[in-house]
Amino acid sequence: MAFTYISAGLLILVLLLTQGSILVKAKVPAVIVFGDSSVDTGNNNVIATVLKSNFHPYGRDFEGGRPTGRFCNGRVPPDFISEAFGLKPTIPAYLDPAYNISDFASGVCFASAGTGYDIVTSSVLNVIPLLKELEYFQDYQNKLRAYVGEAKAKEIVTEALYLVSLGTNDFLENYYIFPQRRAHLSPTQFQDFLIGLAENFLRKLYNLGARKFSLTGLPPMGCLPLERTTNFPGHHDCVEEYNNVALEFNGKLSSLAIKLNRELPGIRILDAEAFKIFDQIIRKPDAYGKFYLSFLESTNGSSFLCVHHFLFDKLKLFLDFLKMFSTTIKSTHIYI
Repeated sequence: MAFTYISAGLLILVLLLTQGSILVKAKVPAVIVFGDSSVDTGNNNVIATVLKSNFHPYGRDFEGGRPTGRFCNGRVPPDFISEAFGLKPTIPAYLDPAYNISDFASGVCFASAGTGYDIVTSSVLNVIPLLKELEYFQDYQNKLRAYVGEAKAKEIVTEALYLVSLGTNDFLENYYIFPQRRAHLSPTQFQDFLIGLAENFLRKLYNLGARKFSLTGLPPMGCLPLERTTNFPGHHDCVEEYNNVALEFNGKLSSLAIKLNRELPGIRILDAEAFKIFDQIIRKPDAYGKFYLSFLESTNGSSFLCVHHFLFDKLKLFLDFLKMFSTTIKSTHIYI
């Protein structure tokens, strides 16, 4: 089973880009995606894993009402972000045989639902390890150079926006599942272990030419549907232990972003806040206007959270993100 959420950071970015009157003329020739089910657009469809979403009710709000392998009722955040930057409305999965390099040149997804920073996490349900996603990216670069030429390929890779969203499965499908992990590592030690893996991954991406990143941390993972459903001692309330761990991990991820922004010339990493806003929405929903949530039940009994429609009163957030990656912002007025 996997725990799918739309990260608060990516969600707000999507809203700012697509539902407001912000018109962006961006120097972003492609959106390139790494991570787990929060951003997977269908790679798990073609690998030998039980963790798939290519069946109904997934995709019921996608064009044609068809499931695509996205763990949601429709599109996922990278799709909206791509469209908002004037690129295609959906980002294809790299392993989908229906697409080729001509489709991937302006955006591609290497993400795999159920994966994490730790290779042990990906082995739980036999999904794509993060370093394998990196190998696919290298293969993509070779194909891109053959398709558009060396100079153009370098420009695309350097100017592309890289969305990195994962980490939840490392805790909920790994650390808190296997007693031997907890026997050898405290929560703090496991967090530090993951941060080391995250740094290694980001540095490798940087060495391969990537420069613009949106790095998403953990949501209030103790409030995810399955965690609350199985929290019988806590009367189905949020598991605060998990939420506290998420906060600690996010603080370390933020420090990592600051460190790399300081150390690596030309890199720009946005720490996409995934906890605070989501936590406020869960605990004080009335303060954020109307929103509608759908819980999709999978065949293995786990619940998946998708957002049908979201209305915020305060959508001035993430303008810094747009300024980082946009050459023109014609308006900062937001109308909902």
